[in-house]
Amino acid sequence: MNFKKATDELFQGVNQSALAKSLGVSLPAIRQARLTEEAKAHRSPPRDWQRAVIRLAEEQVWHYRKLIEALTTDDGK
Repeated sequence: MNFKKATDELFQGVNQSALAKSLGVSLPAIRQARLTEEAKAHRSPPRDWQRAVIRLAEEQVWHYRKLIEALTTDDGK
């Protein structure tokens, strides 16, 4: 794995769009739920948001585990 490929993999992450898709809600719904409770546009978080966050975090852990394994078994090419 070369430097470009390795760093492309490293920089992949979860964004608000991915969470919205996972929860089946709109991106504005995620953004509004992230506002402070005092904000006029604040909305309650979507149902089962904890489960979705856990699933996305587990996917990230798996992604980085595969990257680590690839780099530790690669000769740097």
